[in-house]
Amino acid sequence: MHRAGLARRWLVLAVLVAGGVTAICAAAPPQTSSSSDRPPGSVYTGPAFRFNKVAEGVYHAVGTGALAVFCNASIIVNENEAIVIDTHTTPAGAWALREELKAITPKPVRYVINTHWHFDHSHGNQIYGPNVDIIGSAFTRQMIAGGHSMKGRGIERFIGSIPSQIDQLEARLAASTDPAERAKLQAALDVQKNHLEATKAVVPTPPNVTLTDQLVLHRGAREIRLMFLGRGHTGGDVVVYLPEERLVMTGDLLVEGTSYMGDAYAADWIETLDRLKALEFDRVLPGHGSVLEGKARIDHWQAYLRDFWTEVQALHRAKVPADEAAKRIDMRAHAHNYPAITAPGVIPDNVHRAYELMDGKAQ
Repeated sequence: MHRAGLARRWLVLAVLVAGGVTAICAAAPPQTSSSSDRPPGSVYTGPAFRFNKVAEGVYHAVGTGALAVFCNASIIVNENEAIVIDTHTTPAGAWALREELKAITPKPVRYVINTHWHFDHSHGNQIYGPNVDIIGSAFTRQMIAGGHSMKGRGIERFIGSIPSQIDQLEARLAASTDPAERAKLQAALDVQKNHLEATKAVVPTPPNVTLTDQLVLHRGAREIRLMFLGRGHTGGDVVVYLPEERLVMTGDLLVEGTSYMGDAYAADWIETLDRLKALEFDRVLPGHGSVLEGKARIDHWQAYLRDFWTEVQALHRAKVPADEAAKRIDMRAHAHNYPAITAPGVIPDNVHRAYELMDGKAQ
């Protein structure tokens, strides 16, 4: 993700839905609740999610901005139960999804799938009790159980920065005299304070069912394939493939914009995407951004990765420090596919990770 894309992750609060996808906004839970399992930081106004129906019983759940949730979720409603794919950045976000899902289906959640170990896709796992199996790759279990989702570059960048985000919003609010602007700033400030409270309640909860290559669920008439196609965004990305519906849920292996690469295997990622491309599907439900039509986005991201890897290798050979290299890398040739790219420079995390790989120091 480029610097402009990073800012967009914080600021975009709604998604325009097109291409035959039906948007359903469930009623939000009330501000006060008698539910004993309501976690801290789950106070919000209006629906937290828009459930975009993409096939019979299949929904792409996208945050509205009323609550900080970071990633999309996907929902598969089967004959007797529902499956949730990815649980957001806090138990508050996961709780809100589970509550609002009741307006879509009365069926209980029986399975949760983590596409990978990052905090924004797994830190809501804890709200699901012993009757819900959490499924992920063996690598995802290892990383969450080992405490890695609570530390490292990614969580420092996106969660560690919340206090400074709050300070900035408070300063802007104090300086503003425009009523409309003040109302927007106050709403954003409330969301960030609520989110900070929610992050303090996280208890990392790893999958209790794991796969190494493939796991197939047969739920009623529906076949659901969980597949590890190779290293990419992390060392254990799982895609969820519905062959009959010709749909694939990719987590952050493929997203609408440029994906964060702070824990990635950039060279492997290109080959992994070739295996993804070999599957027969028409739509992608990504971990961030809107539903993607066809396979063109795979080609775009592979081209980006090839150029990034070529540039970063050259800078590494020239012994350019990683932070300086991050300023020099110029990906503007890909701006027609990724409009957030407006200037040279990439997130330093991405380059530090690439240098670790070339130095043999990456996990």
